[in-house]
Amino acid sequence: MTTRRRIRGAAAVLATAAAVSACSAPGSGTADGAAAGESVVIGVSTEPDTLSPLLGYGKDGNSKLFDGLLARTADMTLEPALARALPRITDGGRTYTYTLREGVKFSDGKPLTARDVVFTYRTVLDDGTNNTAKSELAAVKDVRAVGDDTVVFTLHHPYAPFAARTVLPIVPEHVAGQQDPNTGPFNTEPVGTGPYVLVDWRKGEKLTFKANPHYWGGAPKVKKLTMAIVADDDVRATRLRSGDLDGAVLPPNLAATFKSDDDKKTYRATSYDVRVVTLPSGNPVTGDTAIRRALDLAVDRQAMVDKILDGAGRPAYGPLPVDDPWFAEDTERPRDLAAAGRILDAAGWTKGGDGIRAKDGRPARFTLYYPSGDKVRQDHALAYASDAKKAGIDVRVESATWEVIEPRMNRDAVLAGFGSTGDPDFGLYTMLHSSLAGDGFNNMAHYDNPAVDRALETGRRSQDPETRKAAYDALQRALVKDPGYTFLTHIDHLYVLADRWKGLTTQTEPHEHGFAAGPWWNVEDWQPAP
Repeated sequence: MTTRRRIRGAAAVLATAAAVSACSAPGSGTADGAAAGESVVIGVSTEPDTLSPLLGYGKDGNSKLFDGLLARTADMTLEPALARALPRITDGGRTYTYTLREGVKFSDGKPLTARDVVFTYRTVLDDGTNNTAKSELAAVKDVRAVGDDTVVFTLHHPYAPFAARTVLPIVPEHVAGQQDPNTGPFNTEPVGTGPYVLVDWRKGEKLTFKANPHYWGGAPKVKKLTMAIVADDDVRATRLRSGDLDGAVLPPNLAATFKSDDDKKTYRATSYDVRVVTLPSGNPVTGDTAIRRALDLAVDRQAMVDKILDGAGRPAYGPLPVDDPWFAEDTERPRDLAAAGRILDAAGWTKGGDGIRAKDGRPARFTLYYPSGDKVRQDHALAYASDAKKAGIDVRVESATWEVIEPRMNRDAVLAGFGSTGDPDFGLYTMLHSSLAGDGFNNMAHYDNPAVDRALETGRRSQDPETRKAAYDALQRALVKDPGYTFLTHIDHLYVLADRWKGLTTQTEPHEHGFAAGPWWNVEDWQPAP
């Protein structure tokens, strides 16, 4: 799930509605000298609360301001970035050694050294730093510099996917080290090694970037990049259609309206982005295993994909997509209202005259919140409630801001979104491990299953691929028997852009998308179309 800080930032953006000032018209010359084809304006729905990697920004890669030791290619393969090569792994998987690329400078012209890498990781791991994703680096015992160009990580235990964690952006110690990481100006005035530098941030309106003259990867052809913050989907589509935006992230129904537009091209990215209903264990209704299992069988996932997503997605039978190599075979489940009814009958949930079941005088009723302004989640919530009612469960759907939803998450259901790329440990541990129950937006359902905890620990600590696969298979099968969430759909992310550049691709994306993920993940490599 998005970090606490980012969700609050998103809620603040939603509150601004669509009153967003227009950006420079795409394709035209700009005041700072960017000529036609050198300036790109992208419409996204939210902005980050911080641009500091020390607080979680860019932790999965693709920041335009920063680089990690490693990066991901279009097919999600790891490749060297600030490091010269992939790490040297020794001591049975407990030691990772990186050698830095020569000649890399930060955007202020100062050289990158191993001390900057050490500072970044140690600050993220410090208990005083408000980075809610620090548990992702829990395997790190120590990180140290050897000279100016070598960094050595020592792990508490072997951790198979650790290299993928080193896409974490590196910050300059000579700037960020002089500030409080939680409140310092670095959060809004970043200095990095990436292809772009921030030149203007008008909160709730837009962020403007220009090409970094010190970028080690070569001068980008796109000299100016503007991310326009437009919370309303319809307004984003209208501005794209009018030519005020070069591209935008759009929900399926609006992306479909551009199919006949010859000068626009739609890009579709598969994702791990899953829509789920959290079922808090502390709620006497949602905490009942029979209710959970019945809801899992009552939902019509394929109908949600067809009608809500216009086919741009897949049914979700668990946290991993069905085409993921880690997906447990034969865990797909058809809708079966009869089976749901038998489970509820056996557990003592009997139907009343109004069709709603009850047990010991308690009706099978609970509230399901979704974030205000999110039409896709709203549609999922309403479809879920409709399906649940057919099983005799009354789901009351309500919209609210995240500020209202957050304090209720321990007792009320939420139409939530999760999903991380790179390795199953990245998304599953924070969603399901009992030690993280109620830790911000981690384990929102307060799920507690010892078998799942054991599988998560095995998957995290083992180096053997077959052992890890067996652990994650066991985890997914345990979720079928004891679901703490109702998994609904995995969403494909859709982007529509003016067809004026070459080199645009998409990656398989995490839950968070739009600002960093999307066809602009490699904007520094775009070339003007002939």
